[in-house]
Amino acid sequence: MSGYPWGEAAATGVGSHPGTDHAEAVRVVFGELPALPYLPELPARGVGADMIGRTASLLVELPVEVQPSGWRFADRPGRDAKRARDHLVRDLDALEEAVQGYRGPFKIQVCGPWTLAGAVELRYGDKTLADPGAVRDLMASFADGLAAHVADVRRRVPGATEIVVQLDEPGLPGVLTGRVPTASGFGRLAAVDASIAAERLGSVLPAGTFTVVHCCAPEVPFAVLRAAGAGGVSLDLSLLRRRDEDAVGESIEAGTALFLGVVPGVDSRLPDVGVVARPAVELWRRLGFSADTLASQVVLTPACGLAGASPAYARAALARVREAALVLRDDPER
Repeated sequence: MSGYPWGEAAATGVGSHPGTDHAEAVRVVFGELPALPYLPELPARGVGADMIGRTASLLVELPVEVQPSGWRFADRPGRDAKRARDHLVRDLDALEEAVQGYRGPFKIQVCGPWTLAGAVELRYGDKTLADPGAVRDLMASFADGLAAHVADVRRRVPGATEIVVQLDEPGLPGVLTGRVPTASGFGRLAAVDASIAAERLGSVLPAGTFTVVHCCAPEVPFAVLRAAGAGGVSLDLSLLRRRDEDAVGESIEAGTALFLGVVPGVDSRLPDVGVVARPAVELWRRLGFSADTLASQVVLTPACGLAGASPAYARAALARVREAALVLRDDPER
């Protein structure tokens, strides 16, 4: 893979923000991350603003509702699905007003289909992941809904030179290793074969976009994500272990972009920019890659979403990753 939608020294966020003021969150994103802004998510607004409900509202002909156990497929769309859809439409309306004059890449985030399959229950109560036929239906519906969402974002952000689509798959390692609990919680669902997981994930990646899979859990399945055709992998760098570095190196050689989480997603003391940038620089150096490619192939981010942070910290964290990304380009020996 040659070339990326962003220029050198780019930084971005993972997706979620604190609070309930979406217009303010959009202003913060565009103010602090001009190289790769994104559509922020505000789960504090309640039902339908969460990762699962927000993405489930995109599904085509698969309505959902909230039960005490969580999201479940329903016979017909109800108020929960409408609430989720309304949150998203309002967010897109506010975005459309804010992006006048913007030109550059733009990122959106959705819950990945495997994490969705491990979270949403079927009408009779088991997880979607337990039924291969239901998984196939979910994947097809997801692909259609995501393609329509991307088209809507393109229309609303006419200056977007490329849409970057991030699929959040924190549940994928558990899907691959048989660690997803059954609906009752007393058992575990069977592991999904890696080749099937890659094929199905690849089938939903929207054409004409640059796709990134975010996995803020340990044991990021780099080979599966590469086989699926993802252009980038987003991870919490603090969770990466030395034994994972061969897989990271293979991904870098294949041209996969790395979105590296380098500051905490919750309030903490933010280190100097050089300290923030250092783990990315040292990883690149250990793996033997030229510093010339570091600032284009690596994008710095917070470790995960910022929903649990204070608004002041969220803004400061985004500013810090933006400043640290400049170190990757201008002073990687720092």
